[in-house]
Amino acid sequence: MNKTTEKTTQQLESVFVSPMRSYTLTALDYYDQLVSAQMDAARAYSDMVIAQARTWLDVKDADSFKKAVENQQKTASDFMERVKGDTEKVTAISQSFAQDTQKQVEENTKKAVETVKQ
Repeated sequence: MNKTTEKTTQQLESVFVSPMRSYTLTALDYYDQLVSAQMDAARAYSDMVIAQARTWLDVKDADSFKKAVENQQKTASDFMERVKGDTEKVTAISQSFAQDTQKQVEENTKKAVETVKQ
């Protein structure tokens, strides 16, 4: 009876507990990376907005107005580049998570089949 219980415990660990733990660690890493990327992006966007607001507060004449408009155009361009880079970063993080998860599913399915055959 003791060997049966031990075998059942090993099978449970191999088929359910270990794969769930592995997936949870992968998911936590994914969410950590995703939130970090989002926080970095939010900070960068906030910095751009504040810098742009300060530029407009310095407008006092036609020349400073012209400089503010030029600065706004550069900021818009920088913003679009930043959004593009952030989108690519989030896509890469998501693709990595999907690949890691798929690999884990394949490995865990193989282990489960081997465990059940024993």
